[in-house]
Amino acid sequence: MSNKLTKYGSFWICLVLTLATAAVYCQVRSYDFINYDDPGYVCENPNIQNGITLQAVKWAFTTGYIGNWHPLTWLSHMLDWRLFGSNAGGHHLTNLIFHIANTLLLFIVLKQMTQRLWPSAFVAALFALHPLHVESVAWVSERKDVLSTFFWLLTMWAYVRFVNRPRIANYLLIVAFFALGLMAKPMLVTLPFVLLLLDYWPLNRIKSKHSLLPLFIEKIPLFVMVIASSVVTYLIQIKGGAVTIFAMLPLKFRILNALVSYTGYIEKMIWPVRLVCFYPHPGPNVSILYAFVSAVLLLAVTVFVIRFAKKHQYLVTGWFWYLGTLIPVIGLIQVGTQAMADRYSYITLTGLFIIIAWGLPELFGCRKVALVAFSVAFFFALAVCTFIQLQYWKDSLPLFQHALKVTDNNYKAHLCLAGVLLEEGRVDEAIYHNIEAVRIRPDFIETHNDLGSNLYKIGRVDEAIDSYKRALEINPADVEVNANIGVALATKGDYAQAAKHYRIAVKTMNTPAVHNNLGYVLAKMGKLDEAIEQFRLALQIRPDYKPAKVNLDIFLAEKQKPKDETSEDTKK
Repeated sequence: MSNKLTKYGSFWICLVLTLATAAVYCQVRSYDFINYDDPGYVCENPNIQNGITLQAVKWAFTTGYIGNWHPLTWLSHMLDWRLFGSNAGGHHLTNLIFHIANTLLLFIVLKQMTQRLWPSAFVAALFALHPLHVESVAWVSERKDVLSTFFWLLTMWAYVRFVNRPRIANYLLIVAFFALGLMAKPMLVTLPFVLLLLDYWPLNRIKSKHSLLPLFIEKIPLFVMVIASSVVTYLIQIKGGAVTIFAMLPLKFRILNALVSYTGYIEKMIWPVRLVCFYPHPGPNVSILYAFVSAVLLLAVTVFVIRFAKKHQYLVTGWFWYLGTLIPVIGLIQVGTQAMADRYSYITLTGLFIIIAWGLPELFGCRKVALVAFSVAFFFALAVCTFIQLQYWKDSLPLFQHALKVTDNNYKAHLCLAGVLLEEGRVDEAIYHNIEAVRIRPDFIETHNDLGSNLYKIGRVDEAIDSYKRALEINPADVEVNANIGVALATKGDYAQAAKHYRIAVKTMNTPAVHNNLGYVLAKMGKLDEAIEQFRLALQIRPDYKPAKVNLDIFLAEKQKPKDETSEDTKK
């Protein structure tokens, strides 16, 4: 019986992991898109909705859209749109399929490396059912998370294959999977360091100090790819405005928040409550005491791990996996305005899961019955917590209402909730949340720009223009605000000022809409040649862009008329 259990144990564990994960997460099939990144990424992105074409593939590989370069992620969204269209449930199920695949891959790879069935299953179950992973699975825009992790784990699988059979074909497989992962999300830049940790334990390839250098040299191609990916990512995020200006958030505050976040993820791993989609950065209000305590705890654990490294090698791999993989997203180079994010724990917590899975049997000793009972109760509780946390992601309203309930001064939640309420026709409530966001962050362009956009939507154009002007006082070159104020000024008939702002926007916002809008106001100013050029530029970007087609036909006909004839039949 025990032989049969050993022989078929992996199959039954994979089956249980699949069924348990699907049972907890299957509710996402009825979930909607949310108005936080999903519109820009998918449901209002014409580049995604055109499907996988040669032009779309070119766009995916050459764009820095929304401050990101992840062509493989864009292609996956394009394929989803072709399969499911605007049915958000299909997009959610794709995320779930990748999450299940990642769970099974993690189990298989750990088992191959360690030859330990149950600890590997324990890690995989933690990965599958922990509430901190809800954001990565239930948010369509986080396709990049589950997709990149898929290739992260395939890279680990290929690496184990190469270690067992060191052939050039197997090494090229590592490079291929790693490259695909970087093209899904640059979070994989820490993977070569993790492979070095795996060389220490459980692969036991580091026999002495002299064996470390050859293992490092072996990974040089991967480190070259890391450098290239890091440079491209940083340049694109700088261009897209995703990297916070250091003057706004001095290094000392970023370091303090990083220390707090390191222990914060551990705290939420142990006690996963008050999880939200956006944790506002405290900035200068970050607790120095909390940061100091965090630093002491991190140092103490590190000393403990090093002290017992020889006897418990898994401590080194697990702990430094956690510390190292968080470095790109811990906030030392601040991307966005969040203090931390649940999605950043998707791969990083695996290191701590390893420590738990291998450490618990040592704590319980021979009391296997107690360990099994504990594990069953523990995973049932995790599944319940994850099921409850998933409820908030059903659509935008409960998600951001929950965020406001459990966090303070959450300007992002106010902004997103305002958008939801405006769509529902609850205008006064929407504007209230916009004003609250401005009150919390009067120094942010985003808060003024969103207030202006919502005021414009309800016809309060003059107030919208005032909000845009306050945003431009913070950064006169902001592309999105210049494009938005151009629309508002054109509505008021101030074509000269609208053209001025459109010209600023069109320098970097190379979209058919902004070219078309600039062309329209130039035409209204009598500059038909320049206008026609802008309409043609819009159609070069997107040949099927109907507003530019209509305007081009109208104003070409207008140009050919005698000078004393005019036409008022124009379309913006």
